[in-house]
Amino acid sequence: MDWTLLLAGFGKVMLNPINFVFVFIGVVAGIIVGALPGLTATMGVALLIPFTFGLDPIQGLVMLIGLFTGGIYGACISSILLGIPGTPAGAATLLDGYTMNKQGQAGKAMGMAVIASWFGGTIGALVMTFASPQIAKVALKFGPPEFFSLAFFGLGIIITISGKSILKGLISGIFGLMLTVVGFDPLSGAPRFTFGSRELLGGISLIPALIGLFGYSQVFKEIEKILILPAVKTELKNLIPKLSEIKSVLKTMIKSSLFGVFIGSIPGTGTDIAAFVAYGEAKRASKHPEKFGTGILEGIAAPESGNNACAGGAMVPMLTLGIPGDAVTAVLLGALTIHNFQPGPMLFRDHPEIVYPIFAAMILSQFVMLFVGLAGARYFARLINIDRRILTPVIFLLCVVGSYAMRFSFFDVGISLIIGIIAYFMYYYEYPGSPILLSIILGPMVEQNLRRSLIISHGDPAIFFTRPISASFIFIGLFIMITSYFRVKKAMDREAEAASLRKQE
Repeated sequence: MDWTLLLAGFGKVMLNPINFVFVFIGVVAGIIVGALPGLTATMGVALLIPFTFGLDPIQGLVMLIGLFTGGIYGACISSILLGIPGTPAGAATLLDGYTMNKQGQAGKAMGMAVIASWFGGTIGALVMTFASPQIAKVALKFGPPEFFSLAFFGLGIIITISGKSILKGLISGIFGLMLTVVGFDPLSGAPRFTFGSRELLGGISLIPALIGLFGYSQVFKEIEKILILPAVKTELKNLIPKLSEIKSVLKTMIKSSLFGVFIGSIPGTGTDIAAFVAYGEAKRASKHPEKFGTGILEGIAAPESGNNACAGGAMVPMLTLGIPGDAVTAVLLGALTIHNFQPGPMLFRDHPEIVYPIFAAMILSQFVMLFVGLAGARYFARLINIDRRILTPVIFLLCVVGSYAMRFSFFDVGISLIIGIIAYFMYYYEYPGSPILLSIILGPMVEQNLRRSLIISHGDPAIFFTRPISASFIFIGLFIMITSYFRVKKAMDREAEAASLRKQE
């Protein structure tokens, strides 16, 4: 690490008012994009790239970095306040965040989300700055067996997010996996389960499925109550968490941030996987796993620190190897190329004047996000004070726009609506929606890498156990599944016993 170049990079971004303004604009734009259901950070960065053509490369790139940072955090706003995740990563935050909102603790939930996002994002940015080459070397060792094992590890979290019934959670997970086999076979190219529909050849997209599971289903629930429940008048109180509350989740934030950085540095993963892995591990390791999903700060701190740290991790292979860590960094790679910079090992040697300002912008944007998140939370909270008769149609319109915007297809709107109807009825029979989303995210990774691995090994499954990284993920995944099962079962038994005693009294 050349400290002179690093300080010079910080000077270019932090001491130059114009560059600072571009970081600020990027963060604010990212928060808005992330908060709107269906408009992901990937889409925001892609839409902003044309506006950077006429700018100085540093100005354009730091604005894109700011949008990346703001977009990851912004998803928690709609998750907590509306019960609709702005992005797939926000679905993990919704589990406890929206519950806290319904309990009148929206301020505390928003405050913890901002703090955890800043903490995780800063950890990710610092790791990106000081440990990029070392992490990239580990990421290079990942092949199909390692990716399959990572996805297997992630699917094990279904047990921890299944709610009151592990069996119903597994059924939901299997339903999600079934949705991922619709469309072209990833290896042979043969159409599967398309029923003669050309629109289904591309499969069921993640964003319409997400909006159906958490958007339309929420609208249908609200329609039931629209004329029954009184209007909500909530003020955001206790916006800044107490020091004791931050200390209580500090260990969770540190562990979740490290998970996020590691997952982000593996090409082909993303913030959604990092959020669910962090949430699942926090619940597994908790002394009170039964409280997750009922509105606790750990359930917000874990996914928010995990997915924001993942952003810094995803930048590592993109900058050091020229291999994007996720969809957003793939677009950022394109932006660097457009500005005549080729990501990879030579970028550090030939263009340090670009690399170090990127490091500085990633760190600075975390503090800008912290300020904007805390300062703007009171304005965001006005969403929950809007009359349900007005807010519910607006949410419905956002769902339609969000599901249409991904591929500009009304067919996706229809698919999203059908999934929303299914999710609505599943809610009444207490089938959780989160395992479906997790399966849709990880299903393609499981199938493709399982089949590729078996092709490499000529059908010998030993390939998953003879490679150290792959074997480690499988054994850790099995360990987490087994321990999570017994922890969840024990917590449910305690809850059932307490309910029985209350009845006797």
